Amino acid sequence: MFIHKVDEDVSLKLIELRDADRVFNLTNNSRNYLRQWLPWLDFTTKLEDTQEFIKMCLKDFAENKSINAVILFKGEIVGIAGFNRINWSNKTASIGYWLGEEYQGNGIVTKVAKALTSYAFNDLKLNKVEIRAAVGNLKSRNIPERLGFINEGCIRQSEWLYDHYVDSVVYGMLAHEWNNH
Repeated sequence: MFIHKVDEDVSLKLIELRDADRVFNLTNNSRNYLRQWLPWLDFTTKLEDTQEFIKMCLKDFAENKSINAVILFKGEIVGIAGFNRINWSNKTASIGYWLGEEYQGNGIVTKVAKALTSYAFNDLKLNKVEIRAAVGNLKSRNIPERLGFINEGCIRQSEWLYDHYVDSVVYGMLAHEWNNH
């Protein structure tokens, strides 16, 4: 089981099947908001879709390929964050996150991304952490920028978003940079 306390109000807990109702409802309630930047909303239309997602997350966690956690804010699930993939041979990880619309603007994801980055370097002993965000997704891009990640460039048309491609900015942080800032 993965549990990581970020601060008094925020923590991360490995996603579990018993979280499915809350995660699905949070997704459903923020569907239009999340759909602006996340490509999977049309594939998550019923509770069973969220349950299948959680099963996949747990399988990947058991196989040491990723860590997907629920974000708890004052004890309530408010989003998902974690390492979408961990590449052990290259010692890299990619952080992903989303937050229910009503919880935006509280600094939650910045705290979570900072905690995950520290965990990657200090506990997992990785060398690099990446965060990718669509060029136009300024709220998401602000997070790695606030944390001092380096803008490593733009990947053109990297993601299909329902009816169009979006370009993604790749942000990177190296272990020695993180531990020296």
